[in-house]
Amino acid sequence: MTIETKLTVDEAIAAILSEVRCLPVVRVPLDAALGQVLAEDVISDRDSPPFDKALMDGYAVRSADVAQGSATLRVIDEITAGQVPRVPIVPGAAARIMTGAPVSEGADAVVAVEQTRLHDEDSGTVFVQIESTPVAAGRNILKQGASTRRGTRVLAEGRQIRAQEIGALAELGKDYVAVYARPRVAVLSTGDELVPAGCTPGPGQIRNSNEVMLSAQLRQMGAVPVPLGVARDDRRELREAIGRGLACDMLLLSGGVSAGKLDLVPEVLSELGVRQVFHKVRVKPGQPVWFGMLDLRTADRDCENGRSRTDDLPKRPCCVFGLPGNPVSSMVCCELFARTAVRRMMGIEPAAPRGLRARLSRDHFNSGNRPTYHPARWELTDSGAVVEPVKWVGSADLSATVEANAMVLFPEGGRTFSAGTTLDVYVW
Repeated sequence: MTIETKLTVDEAIAAILSEVRCLPVVRVPLDAALGQVLAEDVISDRDSPPFDKALMDGYAVRSADVAQGSATLRVIDEITAGQVPRVPIVPGAAARIMTGAPVSEGADAVVAVEQTRLHDEDSGTVFVQIESTPVAAGRNILKQGASTRRGTRVLAEGRQIRAQEIGALAELGKDYVAVYARPRVAVLSTGDELVPAGCTPGPGQIRNSNEVMLSAQLRQMGAVPVPLGVARDDRRELREAIGRGLACDMLLLSGGVSAGKLDLVPEVLSELGVRQVFHKVRVKPGQPVWFGMLDLRTADRDCENGRSRTDDLPKRPCCVFGLPGNPVSSMVCCELFARTAVRRMMGIEPAAPRGLRARLSRDHFNSGNRPTYHPARWELTDSGAVVEPVKWVGSADLSATVEANAMVLFPEGGRTFSAGTTLDVYVW
């Protein structure tokens, strides 16, 4: 259903979540899975640790032999990590052992090397003098299966993979893992005024900062950007470029979505069978943002109605965002709306943006008649989270975002917010 009225941010996000689904499951090498979401439960194939192991360098002993805290024991074995004990520990004996090595049969404690002293008898037999407090069974030993038992679920489907999950998966022998795919996101800038970043703009021209900025934001989200360059304000050129973008899982367009004479993007998207979900959100910056879907329902309906579609357009889901051309508007809408879709596609929950609460560091007047996401600096102090708006002169002022590490949300209505007011902050 097309939503014509100007939505709140929450309503727009709800509309996105009602349309976007997780991408298919793929198997990827473990070292490429960082940031992705498990699409299966991971079960331990063995106990961890797989044997009773020493937690420090020292001597494996029978606790009964050192119940009083001191004893002289005969050293009958030496066990390093990666080796297995050769003989069991009998009364009056000990084995020299290294951190991580398996504990000998018969031993039930490890005495730290710092609490021992070696000496040799004339016969050549090595003895160790234990000089410790009374030793209880289990000292300095990690028992087999203490961390994980064979057959137990270690990681559940839906877990996002961080460095520690990478380590756990490696320990479980998983060199490949099943995850939800990373979305491929086409990025297309539109406008006759744009030139590449490395060029010197001529009269009336500006550099194309949005393509590289949006691509960087997408990489930070875990998506795979597919830059498509610039499409001029020409219906045929837009149609060809947008058609290429619709082959991806998502298409981000910047520019051409307002109400100007050359704002052709919504019309061209409609011609290509993209179903509009909403156009315009009550937000500053970024009010003209557009969202729609190219999906199987659209493709089927187009065929039934005999509607013209280019042969190379995919009959597969693709979500499309038309972002305003001003760079801060594009950045904010990407953070709020495109990020929500990317997270849903990757199986990351919650997919919707979640703000942090922080106190305003100084008085600030907000003149907006819409909720405003203002560039700001956020920090955690001894007294809690604090946020300070940076100087910002509007949606074209990209340099202000360089001074910011977050955006603070000011509710709509022109008024002064006093220092100490608690507001929502979205960290970049």
